[in-house]
Amino acid sequence: MSALALPLANLVAVGILVFGLYVPRHRRRDLVAAFLGVNVGVMAVSSILADSAIGMGLGLGLFGILSIIRLRSEELAQHEIAYYFSALALGLLGGLAPSATWVTGALMTLIVAVMYAADHPALLRGYRRQLLVLDRAFVDEEALREHVALSLDATVHGLTVVKLDLVNETTTVEVRYRRLDSAGAPAREAVR
Repeated sequence: MSALALPLANLVAVGILVFGLYVPRHRRRDLVAAFLGVNVGVMAVSSILADSAIGMGLGLGLFGILSIIRLRSEELAQHEIAYYFSALALGLLGGLAPSATWVTGALMTLIVAVMYAADHPALLRGYRRQLLVLDRAFVDEEALREHVALSLDATVHGLTVVKLDLVNETTTVEVRYRRLDSAGAPAREAVR
């Protein structure tokens, strides 16, 4: 097989991941450059380290440290972190030369397929997560749950009080919920 087969397969896979999945679903332009940059950069360095006596472990460890530092410098949503690491994994697979190239192609396909399914708008489409600031200090969790359920017209699946301010009478709460329709059943929402 050609020496360019894996890098080309990587570019196709990351192109599908970024432009076929991420951009149509999330429309965040600034992360496109990050996903593509980390993918091609990791692919280039891992392909050089694969042939080097320095040791791939050292190089990959350095990339891991750099990616963690980058992820800690700006708050990213969990789905964005998943795309980030998928781009990283595709780059590693594209840069390393396994004994069987079909295995690499299969793993690249698996990564893209899992991201397609896991981030599909139809998967758990009615479920939401929000951070709410309420103009009342709730000490009783059941009263808080009832208030949030009525305010959001939703079934509350989980609440976490982030901040309770008894002086200013506010409660900041993270809520995981599912919206209800007018009959009290979970709302059916259009797939985007």
